[in-house]
Amino acid sequence: IRIPLRQMLSVRTQLRASNRLEDFMRDHQPDVFNRRYAQCYPPGIPSLRLGKSSERLYNFMDAQYYGLISLGTPKQNFTVVFDTGSSDLWVPSSYCVSEACAMHRKFKAFESSTFTHDGRMFGIHYGKGHMLGIMGREVLKIGPLTVKNQEFGESVYEPGFVFVMAKFDGVLGLGYPSLAEELGTPVFDSIMNQKSVDQPIFSFYLNKSKMPRDPEGELLLGGMDEALYSGPINWNPVTLKSYWQIKMSSIQVQGALTFCPRGCQAIVDTGTSLIIGPNRDILALQQLIGATPTSIGEYLIDCARISSLPQVTITLNGVEYVLTAESYVKRELMGDHEICFSGFQGEDLHSSTDPLWILGDVFLSDYYSIYDRGQDRVGFAKARHTRYATLDAEMDS
Repeated sequence: IRIPLRQMLSVRTQLRASNRLEDFMRDHQPDVFNRRYAQCYPPGIPSLRLGKSSERLYNFMDAQYYGLISLGTPKQNFTVVFDTGSSDLWVPSSYCVSEACAMHRKFKAFESSTFTHDGRMFGIHYGKGHMLGIMGREVLKIGPLTVKNQEFGESVYEPGFVFVMAKFDGVLGLGYPSLAEELGTPVFDSIMNQKSVDQPIFSFYLNKSKMPRDPEGELLLGGMDEALYSGPINWNPVTLKSYWQIKMSSIQVQGALTFCPRGCQAIVDTGTSLIIGPNRDILALQQLIGATPTSIGEYLIDCARISSLPQVTITLNGVEYVLTAESYVKRELMGDHEICFSGFQGEDLHSSTDPLWILGDVFLSDYYSIYDRGQDRVGFAKARHTRYATLDAEMDS
């Protein structure tokens, strides 16, 4: 089942373009970066018992890739982030009272003949505020695929300014069931239970190519597309079935330091565009790639120096994945002026084992990723970003 993904401007980019980013970061710092969800509302939800990970990687400030789903009969369309860093499905409710909901499409339960009211509430903590909502069951459509009786959340209150600016309406989580804040079955588990796909896997292709005929991105449910990658698939066992969490052997800056030489844990997260690591390591890494800090915690890079910057190599299960500066430097236009930013960000995330890193779109746009629930493993292969150009050349010859 092939789901096209569109690449849109992130909230961070929109704020920068309107000269509001500095004010926002100053006023909303905890809301943006501190994702510790130990105290969630309402209390008593079984999935929030003590001992469950308190980290939730809802860094939607930098989410870029969105796709289309529909709920209800007749269908109501929503744009969502397909997010491997969470496990819930939620969209705004027609009863939502927050400013963010006014800017997005809202689910109208009273217009659907297949809606079933659940009656339970859910709550997700976002820094200083709580997202609140009610649960329901509905027919979900993702492309041609139909999921019957899918549990989902209707948000009635969305905190913070991030959701006001966001181009997406909601989130469809693709993590493991243990990560879910809502009671019920995550979407891909429902898909597997209803035997709607041939294989219990899904794969992501995130494109940074500007070739006009290349897809911006693609989620493939139930398989992988060999036309979108080259070379072998290298597999990594999941170390903790919550996030798609794997072992990372090391991360090295060319000719310089090696970080986490004794190994770290890494979360593969399609919901953020960045690579995130411990503050101390990231600070040293930024210095090695010549990035200089701004007053709001971002790191600038001289665009003219990109070709001379070192490679960064991430080693996973014995395989080296090389990122050039063209991959880890993010370019943005401010009027007619180009600005370059580091794609690395520091944040100390709690982990009961090794230091924790997050591999977001900076990594995933270079490497095709496959998520295998049947064998609890994540696979990577070199993404092919000129698929149609290559096919045209083959046809011409």
